[in-house]
Amino acid sequence: MVIRRRAVALACAGLLLASSTLRAQPREQVRRLSPDEKKELASISAMLGSASAPANDLGLTWVGSDLLKAQGTKEYVPFTVAFDPSGMTGKKVSVYWRVVPRNAPPPDPKAKDKTPVWVFENLHSLEVQGTASPFKVTRSFVVAAGDYDVYVVAKEPDPRKKSDPPARIGFLRQPLTVPDLWNGELNTSSVIVADRIDPLPAPLSTKEQDARPYALGTMELVPASSTKLSKRNELSVFLLVYNARVDAANAPDVMVEYNFFAVQNGTEKFFNKTNPQALNGQTLPPGFDTGAGLTNGQTVPLASFPEGDYRLEIKVTDKLATKSLTRDVKFSVAGS
Repeated sequence: MVIRRRAVALACAGLLLASSTLRAQPREQVRRLSPDEKKELASISAMLGSASAPANDLGLTWVGSDLLKAQGTKEYVPFTVAFDPSGMTGKKVSVYWRVVPRNAPPPDPKAKDKTPVWVFENLHSLEVQGTASPFKVTRSFVVAAGDYDVYVVAKEPDPRKKSDPPARIGFLRQPLTVPDLWNGELNTSSVIVADRIDPLPAPLSTKEQDARPYALGTMELVPASSTKLSKRNELSVFLLVYNARVDAANAPDVMVEYNFFAVQNGTEKFFNKTNPQALNGQTLPPGFDTGAGLTNGQTVPLASFPEGDYRLEIKVTDKLATKSLTRDVKFSVAGS
């Protein structure tokens, strides 16, 4: 059975991404910090340089991350963290993140070269809106492929008076492996499950992009908070296909298939599928830049899905290279 779906309207331009950094390279400050931010940066840096790990009073947790190509053979990693703001004395918080190569030696305080061992860091000051718990923050970083540890700190401002309560702190260290999307082999970005995909009148400024890392060119993804969906929901997925072979006219010939399997007691049974999508010289817009990736995605209503667990198998076939790969999305459907 072929289920009805609607193709996601996707922007093709501006998908090779860049992100501003506090230090794009060691000692190079890109974003101007306010005096208060400089103070917070110094305080957080001192904490991370101590022998013991900072406290995690705010219950900071890693929600997840995604992976897309960036500029200059780098990888773009938007990520989400969450913390509990209920114990904060105010609304202001500094969020700092640092990306360190895995197993990098600690800096030698006696060494003349004080170049940091990390490859990315940034700090943003923001206000906690509302009282929702957990409070989620989404940011990003750009790195080369490799194995890393991502350090994230959420911190209240230091007290101005000795009688004030101490600043509450959230801390985590997240191991992360960043694959190479630039190696010429057929590959994809992360498959992003979205609550919705919003059109944008124009690409965001660098400052806006910093705070909204899922804005890609002239569209913005709103990642789903859960893959537990109701029959009233739709399943929206987005991905980019990378490194597809092209013909003499610089056109690819790629087919993307979406097959759904119902999962019961650990056993899968084919449920349904959508019509395959062709990405080639006849379906892509004129002048399309294949280096940016082939955008693909669709939205499927779930009203016809019985309650239960499912696996969506996305099969990508490069006909010119005679290669294929699959990506999976697990989700569940509950009653309305």
